[in-house]
Amino acid sequence: MNQDAINQARGMVYRLLSSLFAKEIDHQLLHELTSEQAKAFWAQLASEPAFKQDVDALTHVLENLKSDRALMELAADYCGLFLVGTKHSASPYASLYLNAEDSSGKSSKDDEPTLFGEQHQQMVHFLKQSQLQVQSSFPEPADHIAVILAYVEHLCKTAKDTEQVEFIESYLVTWLGNFAAKVTQCDSGEFYCALARLTQSWVEADLKGLKEEA
Repeated sequence: MNQDAINQARGMVYRLLSSLFAKEIDHQLLHELTSEQAKAFWAQLASEPAFKQDVDALTHVLENLKSDRALMELAADYCGLFLVGTKHSASPYASLYLNAEDSSGKSSKDDEPTLFGEQHQQMVHFLKQSQLQVQSSFPEPADHIAVILAYVEHLCKTAKDTEQVEFIESYLVTWLGNFAAKVTQCDSGEFYCALARLTQSWVEADLKGLKEEA
């Protein structure tokens, strides 16, 4: 597989992860995620031992979403985790995890994420540089994990390995572990904690691969 094909495949994984964090799974997305093409993609991802357990958990849930009720219950999990902003939720914004502690290591007075704050502005800057923007149908700050993962997908196709390493290390790895731990702690089902763990494992493996190529 040549480098362009590898980068295209990497981008597809980032796009998939981004789409699953961007919104609840509806009938259309479920159809896409359980198509024959998608099943082949999942199988290829699961062939890597580090990803297999979490991919198997995701596909097991997807294959059992047979009714509207099951879809609604999974949508409720998504809402409870990512949309309500309580201590029992896992905020999808980088700012919460990067601003949760001040320089002395103590928790900051305000435990709420700084919406549209520094991390949001940094991501808006990166997006503008690449002539991109957050879609109007996605009314979220730009430091939402779905936006950051989608931006890495863009970098897979447009940036040098060293640039990708720098971005992933600075804007994703710095908080992804804490986010994954929070999702695992708060998820009442198994889908989103598996998704968060898979995302962390994938990013760590991808970063290692990029460094070896650089």
